[in-house]
Amino acid sequence: MLQPTPWFRSDDGDFVLYEGDSLDLLPRLADVEAKLIFADPPYFLSNGGVTCQSGRMTSVNKGAWDRLASVGEMHAFNTAWLERCRQRLHPDGTVWVSGTRHVIYSVGFAMQQLGFKLLNEITWEKPNPPPNLSCRYFTHSTETLLWAATSERSRHTFNYDDMRRMNGGKQMKAVWTLTAPGAGEKTEGKHPTQKPLSLLERILLAASRPGDLVLDPFNGSGTTGIAAMRLGRRYVGIDTDDGFLDLTKKRWTIARSTPPLFATG
Repeated sequence: MLQPTPWFRSDDGDFVLYEGDSLDLLPRLADVEAKLIFADPPYFLSNGGVTCQSGRMTSVNKGAWDRLASVGEMHAFNTAWLERCRQRLHPDGTVWVSGTRHVIYSVGFAMQQLGFKLLNEITWEKPNPPPNLSCRYFTHSTETLLWAATSERSRHTFNYDDMRRMNGGKQMKAVWTLTAPGAGEKTEGKHPTQKPLSLLERILLAASRPGDLVLDPFNGSGTTGIAAMRLGRRYVGIDTDDGFLDLTKKRWTIARSTPPLFATG
């Protein structure tokens, strides 16, 4: 099978971006064996709804990539990309998947079907969520992160002492309160589902070591890659949109001179 050509590759080879569909590219990346995969797949929320942004009513529609016809189609998609990610995961590696209620139950079920070992369900609480405009539900203020090992036999990495030190000497709980990305993380542009660097740096510090390879099959604005680079990890990112790959490259160029948000020692 023909190895794909990178869209961008750093001089040292530690930061690599591919343009294309992960379902097509992942089976062809035979030389990739990631110790950690972070995935923020489509939530399939582009259904004509609205939200509140900066005090204004805004459409939640993000594009064709965020729209599917049925729940069955969504689950088939989640199973397909997770299966391909598992093929690219080290036997002792782990995968982290972020999602809301719209997609996360399908992801968890697909993980169980494929033989992953579920380790934790992390609740990311956002202290500054947009208000609920319909006033018919509780305000949506959380996302769920599923953390899973490759299999029941995996000896996964968990840097317990680092997490305890970051939490003031106490065991870190499975509820993390972190703000959404601020303006400083969007100076070169933004993605509609962009995650904060603080979230990705905590994940990488918890479940990987310097020099490990990190993979993101839905690169987006490249936050996973920026966190990996700043913490001394190697990175491979995949995205269908060369505009977001260009944004990632710009962020990478700037971030090389910026220290990580969390101390590593």
